[in-house]
Amino acid sequence: MIEKFEAMLTGGQDNALLRFGLGNAYLQAGQAELAARHLREAVRHDPGYSAAWKLLGKALQASGDVAGASVAFDEGIRVAEARGDIQAAREMRVFVKRLNRPRDGT
Repeated sequence: MIEKFEAMLTGGQDNALLRFGLGNAYLQAGQAELAARHLREAVRHDPGYSAAWKLLGKALQASGDVAGASVAFDEGIRVAEARGDIQAAREMRVFVKRLNRPRDGT
């Protein structure tokens, strides 16, 4: 799937949905940094794409960028609420709480 999406991008297609698909595919393949790069492009193309904000937060968290993940989730919550996407906002609030939970080494 990654190869197909990359070929589309190389062929001149570039939009939020394609970048979201690439980001999702890279995240599923365990390549969180590449996923985050494409998901940042997805939200650049469509800042109101709440699912892309949510996945960007997950990719940043998976790559170890907890602060970046928190920012992405916060923006995603704002976007989701503005669009009436209550479920996405609720999910991202849970993700933010988990990010901010103290870690105790046990």
